[in-house]
Amino acid sequence: MRAPHPTPDPVRRLHRRVAPGYNARTMPAVRASKAFIPTLKEAPTDATVASHKLLVRAGFVRQLGAGIYDYLPLARRSLTRIEQIIREEMEAIGAQEFYLPALHPADLWKESGRWDVMGDNMFRLKDRKGGDYCLGMTHEEIFTAIARDELRSYRQLPQVWYQIQSKFRDEPRPKSGLLRVRQFTMKDAYSFDVDRAGLDKSYEDQRQAYQKIFTRCGLDFVAVQAHSGSMGGSESSEFMVRTDAGEDLVAACPKCRYAANTETATSRLEQLPDQPGPPALEKFATPGVVTIEALQRQPYGVGARRQLKSLIYVADGKPVVAVVRGDQELNEAKLQTATGAVEVRPARADEIPAIMGASAGSLGAVSFTAAPVFVDPSVADRTNMVTGANEDGFHWKGVDVRRDLLVHGKLAELRSVKAGEGCPRCDGTLDVFKALEVGHIFKLGTKYSESLKASVLDASGAQVPIVMGSYGIGVERILAAAIELHHDADGIVFPLAIAPFHVAVLTLGKEPELVEAAEQVVAALTAAGVDVLFDERDERPGVKFKDADLIGHPVRIAVGKKGLAEGKVEWKLRGGKEVTLVPIGEVAAKAAALVAGR
Repeated sequence: MRAPHPTPDPVRRLHRRVAPGYNARTMPAVRASKAFIPTLKEAPTDATVASHKLLVRAGFVRQLGAGIYDYLPLARRSLTRIEQIIREEMEAIGAQEFYLPALHPADLWKESGRWDVMGDNMFRLKDRKGGDYCLGMTHEEIFTAIARDELRSYRQLPQVWYQIQSKFRDEPRPKSGLLRVRQFTMKDAYSFDVDRAGLDKSYEDQRQAYQKIFTRCGLDFVAVQAHSGSMGGSESSEFMVRTDAGEDLVAACPKCRYAANTETATSRLEQLPDQPGPPALEKFATPGVVTIEALQRQPYGVGARRQLKSLIYVADGKPVVAVVRGDQELNEAKLQTATGAVEVRPARADEIPAIMGASAGSLGAVSFTAAPVFVDPSVADRTNMVTGANEDGFHWKGVDVRRDLLVHGKLAELRSVKAGEGCPRCDGTLDVFKALEVGHIFKLGTKYSESLKASVLDASGAQVPIVMGSYGIGVERILAAAIELHHDADGIVFPLAIAPFHVAVLTLGKEPELVEAAEQVVAALTAAGVDVLFDERDERPGVKFKDADLIGHPVRIAVGKKGLAEGKVEWKLRGGKEVTLVPIGEVAAKAAALVAGR
C-alpha cells in the first residue's frame, strides 16, 4: 500500500508559513557590523544577466573558477530556505531523504549504458589503483543499485527516495553566473513502483509538489511537455520560468494553455496549394547553387516553401537523412526521438559524399535507401517540390513526397515550431519565448531497473522489473530565477519566503536613544520569529539604504530622529515606494503578520 500523506501539525504549519527553514526556533539577529556581506558598486564585466550581476554585487557569491562559485553567508541563508521548502513538500508526499556519494565507481554507469553516453559532460578520474570513477551528474544508477539490493517484494512498494546533493557537469561554456555551472546543487528524487499505474500516481504526486515548491519560492512558472534526452523514459515535463536569461525555447498558446519545449512542441500550419508540375521527375542543372536562398533567385525562382531540405546526420554512429521544408529549421532533439538514438550529430562535410554520392547543397532523398530517411509531416502531401538530385550541380523538380520519398522513408516530427503558427490543440496562435528550466520530471519506466537488474516479486509471485520515475530540481536555479523575475534598478526584490532576512533594521544616526530604540525593535522582532539583519554600522544613511535595496530585504525598518520623536519608526516594503511611520510597539506584530502571510 502507498503510505498515506502525513497530517500537517498546526505548529509545524505555522513555522512553514512564517519562515521556511529558520523558525523552528527563534533566530538571533545578525549585526551588519559583524556580518560578512561584501557588497560592490559595480558588477563584474563578464556578467550579462541580472541574477549574475546582482548576486555578485549584493555579496551572495564569488567566482572561484569557470562555472565554480563560492556561496557566501547570504547565499547560504537563501539556499537553505529553498532547500527547506523542498524538504517540506517532499515529506508531504511521503518521500524519504538520503545522502549519497558524489564520487561514483564506473561499474554502475557502465551497467546502465550511460558511461559512454555522457561523453565529455562527465568528470572522470582514476584512483591510485587505476580504478575508473566519475563525479555524479545525477544518481539514477546509485539509487537503482540500492533498490536492487534491498527491495524484494511488491509489499515494499511504493518507495519515494530523494536527496539534496552536489552534482557535477563539465559544462563546455559556463556562463550566466549560477545558470550554467560545473558544480551545482540538485534535489533529485526517485520513485519505485510495481506497475505503470503506480508510476502514474508517483509522477502526479511529484508534479503537484513541484507546483507548490515553485509557488512558495515566488516563481511564475509553466509546466511544459519536454524531451527526455539521455535520461530516457516515456514522458517528461519541465518547469520553466519565462525570462530572457533562459536558454530554452518554449512554445505556448495563451488561449488553451498548451505549452511545450520546442524540442517536442508541434503546431498547426496553413495548407499550401501546389501548382501543377511535370507528370514525372525532371532533373535540371543548377551549377553553383548550394543553398536554399540561391535556388530562390532567378533564373530558378523556386520559393523556400517549394523546396525540400535534406540534412545528413549521424545517429549512434550510423547515417540518417532528415527532410524538412526549405524555410523550416530541423530540431535535433526531435530527430533524436525519431531515430531512438542516444546521440545524434550533423555529418561532417567530408562524410557526406560517401553517404549520399554528392556534396552538401545538392542532396535529396528521392528513392534513397542507403540510410534511413525521416520526413516531417508538414511536407507529407506536397507535390511539385524541388530537391537535390544527389549529383553535384543538379536538382529534381516535380517531386511528389509520398510517391518519391515515403515509399522508403518514415514520417516523424522534425521541425522547430515558430511564433505565430497555429496551436495544435485549438484555433489559437503560438507564442515562442525564452525560458529557464528549474525542474524536470521523468517517467523512466524500466530503463534502469532492467539494465541494473532491479526487480521484485509481484502479487502473483512473478519476478518483474521495478517501474521508476526520476524528478530533479536545480536549487541554485530557483534562487537565480527568482532574482531574474524580481529585481529593479536598485537591486534584488526578494520573495519573502527565500530572502536571506525578512527585515533589515537600520539606525539613522549614532545617538544613544536611536541605538536603544533600534535594539528594542530588533529584540521584539526576533521574539516574534522574524529574521532580522540589524544594520548598526557607523555609515551614512544613504549607504545603508542602498545596501538594503541591493540585497533585497522584503522589509526595511529605519529608526531615525524624526520618527522616534513621535514614538515611531519608518516602515518600507522593498517592492513599494511608500514609507509609513509605525508605532514602535506595533512593529513586531506587523512584521510577524506579514511573514506569516496574514
